[in-house]
Amino acid sequence: MINAAQFVEAARARGLGLWTGVPCSYLKPFINFTIDDPASRYVAATNEGDAVAIASGSWVGGTGAVVMFQNSGLGNAINPLTSLNQILKIPILVITTWRGEPAGEADEPQHELMGRITPQLFETMGIPWELFPSANEQVGPVLERALAHMNSTRTPYALIMRKDSVKAHPLTSPPRAFAPAAPLPAFAWPQQRPTRQEVLQAVLRVRQPADLLVATTGFTGRELYALGDAANHIYMVGSMGCASSFGLGLALACPQRRVIVLDGDGAALMRLGALSALGAEAPPNLIHLLLDNEAHESTGGQATATHSTDLAAVAAACNYPAVVRAASSAAVASALQAANALTFIHCKICQGVPAQLPRPAITPDAVVTRLKTFIQQ
Repeated sequence: MINAAQFVEAARARGLGLWTGVPCSYLKPFINFTIDDPASRYVAATNEGDAVAIASGSWVGGTGAVVMFQNSGLGNAINPLTSLNQILKIPILVITTWRGEPAGEADEPQHELMGRITPQLFETMGIPWELFPSANEQVGPVLERALAHMNSTRTPYALIMRKDSVKAHPLTSPPRAFAPAAPLPAFAWPQQRPTRQEVLQAVLRVRQPADLLVATTGFTGRELYALGDAANHIYMVGSMGCASSFGLGLALACPQRRVIVLDGDGAALMRLGALSALGAEAPPNLIHLLLDNEAHESTGGQATATHSTDLAAVAAACNYPAVVRAASSAAVASALQAANALTFIHCKICQGVPAQLPRPAITPDAVVTRLKTFIQQ
């Protein structure tokens, strides 16, 4: 067994400064240590895919990250690992536990199949893996191999952790106290609604030069690109629902810059738990703008449930310090200009897409490289 402190400190010395994930009993010492350690930053994710997105945003912002979860949740992470990290070339270190390890100790029945196929899943995704270190002298070499791969390929590397790999570390930090959120009053949306293009034009008019814009996958990113491509934009591909979690990691890594997440209703519903994580972390430099046309427009216009789900009220219940219902593009612009804390801006828009809408001519990995350069400047 190794000490949690030794691995965390060795990782931090190599530029891995943010930890995020979902609990597993095997990971308890790591999670407890990173919560207790004033030099570490641990972000509790609501699911494994969100954790991957948080870690990915952190790396783009300049802080390397470690994501950890049990292998039974690996399926939740496959979407961003394959359509975000492998396509945009974003390296993160993945630590997954090996519940249900063949020939290992008996475990709960739900771990049996995943235990048999965990290594093969990483291999199928094109993510190299090795066993998590079981002795102190193995820590440095394991991290060096992981970082060598991550730096040369800009893709993830995985460590599979067996039971009792890390010595126990009792949690000493008290849980954070949160004041109960005030309920949001009812609101009647007007029949006349702005287009997505009108709202995006308003954002571009009032954004600050140093702002970072994260556009969710689908028509939002394509319309933003068509209105004016810029080095401080990132157009998410795949990884639907991950834009807000990616923005969280980016905002934590770049506290001196505002991060504006341009989200969609279908995407937000797909990973609704992300709002809880954002409300808990409450980075003051993040603005979460939800463009809600009550439809999965880029896949054929099928209805979402936001005609009966009040996402602004959900954000308020998740403790966003500021929640704004914006009924026009001008109201969106005003809310952006006034934002001085984590802010959720909910704007109902009409359906419709400009004719001959182009796709970005720049490749996803080139967008990331350009954004990292912009941030470093």
